[in-house]
Amino acid sequence: MLITHDTRCALDTVVDLVNTAPEEDAAPDGLSDVTALEEFVRSHRMSDVGVLSEFDLSAVRRIRARFAGIFAAPDSRTAAGMINELVAAAGTTPRLTDHDGYDWHVHYFAPGASVADHLAADCGMALAFFVVAGERERLRRCEAPDCRRAFVDLSRNRSRRYCDSRTCGNRLHVAAYRARRKEAAG
Repeated sequence: MLITHDTRCALDTVVDLVNTAPEEDAAPDGLSDVTALEEFVRSHRMSDVGVLSEFDLSAVRRIRARFAGIFAAPDSRTAAGMINELVAAAGTTPRLTDHDGYDWHVHYFAPGASVADHLAADCGMALAFFVVAGERERLRRCEAPDCRRAFVDLSRNRSRRYCDSRTCGNRLHVAAYRARRKEAAG
């Protein structure tokens, strides 16, 4: 599956957005305030985003929850319906652009769109490409029992099971190794 630079950026953004949600009720929200949202926008080099407010923060949190639902969708038809609703509500306006040193690419958000509509349009379309390509199963959650972080499996054989950020696979493999040694020892 060919993934263009702008689609890859949108995928990274949506994964990071979903992963800002608290994993547990007591965990802190990665988008705790407008300053955190501004840092998120800056770190993902999102263009055409104006001054952010509490309204934007609330809207982005709602969009984040909808994206989380897409990662949890039981099948492609459900995911497609969720993506269609998300992208339609954003009022997508595809347009070619070449800004900030990047070659031509497509933005799906309208000029002057809110940050939530920007995310819904660009990230929603990136996820839509996976559904169209029959690759929706690549939108995953970490299989470690104590981690449910989202990720996009871009491995050649679709075999990735764990997120990168917490070395979950390594922790589980070490635990399994220790359990086998303990069992073999008696």
